[in-house]
Amino acid sequence: MHTIMRFTPLALAALATTAFAQAGAPVQDADVQALASQLEQLKANYAQEVRRLRELDMQVQAMQARVSGRAAVAPGPAEAPAPVPSAPTAVPPSSEAYASTAAEAQQARQEARRSVDDVKQQQSALFSRRFTVENSLTYARYDRKQLTLNGFLALDAIFLGNIAIENVESDSITYNLAARWGVSRNLTLNLDVPYLARRTVYQKGGAGGAAAAIAQEETSGNGIGDIGLSANYRLFGERGWRPETVLTAGVTAPTGRAPYGLDWRVIERDDDDYIRFAVPAEQPTGNGVWQANVGVSMVKTADPAILFANAGYVHSFVRGFDDIDSNPDTVNPGEVKLGGSVYFGAGVAFAFNERTSLSLSFSDRIGARASTRYKGGQWVKVIGSDSNAASLNLGVTYALNSHTTLVTLLGIGLTPDAPDFTLAFKIPYML
Repeated sequence: MHTIMRFTPLALAALATTAFAQAGAPVQDADVQALASQLEQLKANYAQEVRRLRELDMQVQAMQARVSGRAAVAPGPAEAPAPVPSAPTAVPPSSEAYASTAAEAQQARQEARRSVDDVKQQQSALFSRRFTVENSLTYARYDRKQLTLNGFLALDAIFLGNIAIENVESDSITYNLAARWGVSRNLTLNLDVPYLARRTVYQKGGAGGAAAAIAQEETSGNGIGDIGLSANYRLFGERGWRPETVLTAGVTAPTGRAPYGLDWRVIERDDDDYIRFAVPAEQPTGNGVWQANVGVSMVKTADPAILFANAGYVHSFVRGFDDIDSNPDTVNPGEVKLGGSVYFGAGVAFAFNERTSLSLSFSDRIGARASTRYKGGQWVKVIGSDSNAASLNLGVTYALNSHTTLVTLLGIGLTPDAPDFTLAFKIPYML
């Protein structure tokens, strides 16, 4: 082990004075040059040892952050000595690569685990931040085709009736403004305010009774969506084999335009005035009912990988509307009860460096059938309202600076109920 000699500027001056006093004879030029050379050598050695101390301090802090999963606040390294007034000396090598103050050391420790923090911010919550404002923009593409048969089979082989192909293409852009407030070291409150712009194209084959004829109509709509309020509570911190476990509970208010009671635009009628093709005059921006959700998420670091998983349940409450009939010619008040849904997902992220991480995950949401009840009637399940929306997700996070991160997410639909693909950009600003 090396012994580090510490000399302050006063000690260096005292050493030189003592050397002069011990000489006891007229000072020669050679003696002055020798003492000056010794002084410069001692100063250079002292500056080198200070740099080595700073480097060792940063290495120890980085290793502690990787082992424990969180950077402990450590005392700052020793201050650099004040320059000693003397003759011009050689400039020592630059020490800008090392922290010279406690603030710089703390910043280096935060950057060392920045990729882990960014993954936690997206998967559950980052409890080390006091306040976070997140702006996100999401584009989703949805395309679904189905074949409609209106008739019967003759002799089990010949179909008699009308054959129509229906196609629905939808493009939506959602801007979401989210605020995360760290109430305590284990509790955060979240507010999400979305704004939606949606365009949908409806195509129907068999227009006018001709199988080759296709009717098309386009509608759009925009407005505020359903606002969500939730809370995250950290049950367990990451320690040893145990992952960080976060409990989430929230409620979503029906602030968006409901899909019930909308005005309809009739495109085509039969000779007997039967509506063959009708579309909503304006697209909805919300579900129309109150919803509550509860879930749990887990994050485990296994350098250089970060494992995460989540699961939860969404419950929809019954709500009444003035009109729940899709027939434009009738008005039937009643109640709607959307089916509950279960969601789950898991994935892994890799931290390439202190700024960049790549994540790969799978997510699925399975919803039960919805039910409707006309006023004074019985509950009736809506056929085809159940869903299974599974997606494969690829994400990249990049830390722009100490407070801002750019998150890019690409989702690929794996089932017909999921969007064909989604592309999202998020920019959380953390304080």
